[in-house]
Amino acid sequence: MLRDIVSTVQAVLDNAEEQYYQSHEIQVWLGKMKDALYDALDVLEEFNIEAMRRELRGHNEMMKEVRTFFSNSNQLAFKLKMSYKVRAVRERIEAINAGKRFHLNERPMDLQVEREQRKRGETHSFIREEDIRGRDGDKKTIMEFLLNSKMNENVSILPIVGIGGLGKTTLAQFVFNDEVVSKQFNLKMWVCVSNDFDMKKIVKNIIACVEKKEPIEGAMERLQRELRGAIDGKRYLLVLDDLWTIEPETWLSFKTLLVGGAKGSKILITTRLPLVAKITGATSPHFLEGLSESTSFDLLKQMACCNEEELQDPDMLAIGKDIVRKCCGVPLIVRTVGSLLFFKKTKPEWLHFKDYELPEVSQREDRIKSVLKLSYDHLPSHLKQCFAICSLFPKDYEFKKQTLVDLWMAEGFIRPSYRGQHLEDIAHGYFMDLLWSNFFQEFQEGAGTCKMHNLMHELACSVAGTECWVAWDDTKPYMKELVIYLVI
Repeated sequence: MLRDIVSTVQAVLDNAEEQYYQSHEIQVWLGKMKDALYDALDVLEEFNIEAMRRELRGHNEMMKEVRTFFSNSNQLAFKLKMSYKVRAVRERIEAINAGKRFHLNERPMDLQVEREQRKRGETHSFIREEDIRGRDGDKKTIMEFLLNSKMNENVSILPIVGIGGLGKTTLAQFVFNDEVVSKQFNLKMWVCVSNDFDMKKIVKNIIACVEKKEPIEGAMERLQRELRGAIDGKRYLLVLDDLWTIEPETWLSFKTLLVGGAKGSKILITTRLPLVAKITGATSPHFLEGLSESTSFDLLKQMACCNEEELQDPDMLAIGKDIVRKCCGVPLIVRTVGSLLFFKKTKPEWLHFKDYELPEVSQREDRIKSVLKLSYDHLPSHLKQCFAICSLFPKDYEFKKQTLVDLWMAEGFIRPSYRGQHLEDIAHGYFMDLLWSNFFQEFQEGAGTCKMHNLMHELACSVAGTECWVAWDDTKPYMKELVIYLVI
């Protein structure tokens, strides 16, 4: 009965997490229910340990100490103790659940509703060239790909990969509107895919780009003929913006409709996920890096409307550069921070912003928060808790994959799908899922080490809330590994 209750509560909590930011009441209720769930899991774990002890007794009849330990009196004491714990945790869960007024249930959210909640605003192809900064090298690389007519296949694909807010869409817009690129192609088409890879909808949007009007509603058979008729024999450029996870079979089925273009046709894909790039791209993906410090500072000055005279003070200049370093070269962060500095023109104001306001910017600014959290929202629940515990590591810390795997197993985060699976093998799969989803970077396979981007670390701290805490003694670096285990 307790196992059934735990299974139901876990499903309800998965549903509640989707609504976490809609209500403070839900946040409070969710915190209480999680605490009760963890206690219930501890009780179940005690049963598992007892079962293993009794199995050990059966296999080691000659061990007198074990036989003594498992005397009838000890078994009776165990039954009495556990019956009390089971009753207490059940009553606690029922009491918390009795006050539930949030229309939560153990059924998954309607898929379409969930997609709409996670979907970002639809993009388009237009951008002003003066809005682009520090991407000349990236533009040159993409342009060389687009203008290369010596590709082996008729249609070549280049994924642009990077974390949220880094400027993947902006770079694609930049090259899409270049005059030289426009002269290279007979057709140019821009489709915002987002998290919903609806093949029929995407095909309709491509047709609309070609024919400059909405296609007539019809079956997929009719639409695919219309699409192939529109692009066959023509050199085209297609941008698929903000593409999330896609099944290889689905992609191959979609790609089949596009291979009829003339030699030199190109497809650009923007995505956060290296796995998407692996599935879709025959060409090595282009990984987008952060802006340089000087470019970030120029962008900050532009957004804050600062002129050179206002930044002649060396102290003011130093404060500005400190602020820029904390933006990690992400244009979205730099623009947002710059806009917050618009009405702050003095050195004390900038200093106060750097020391007290900037550390909370990513928490207070809805735009940054939504961009970063979108990647987290796409994770299944078992990977969410695995990612959240990464907040225990400090920023820029190079941690070992095995350390993380050990933590996940120790915390009971690994969920076997069938009996006989090795927990460590499953945990390795979890790690690779997070790596391919861009939550980790700089993975060194030989050493088994990797890092987290600073923004991803901040996201982990944000979603972990009060569930994960760690204490560091910076005066004793050699104690760090010990301290993290003690806290857990």
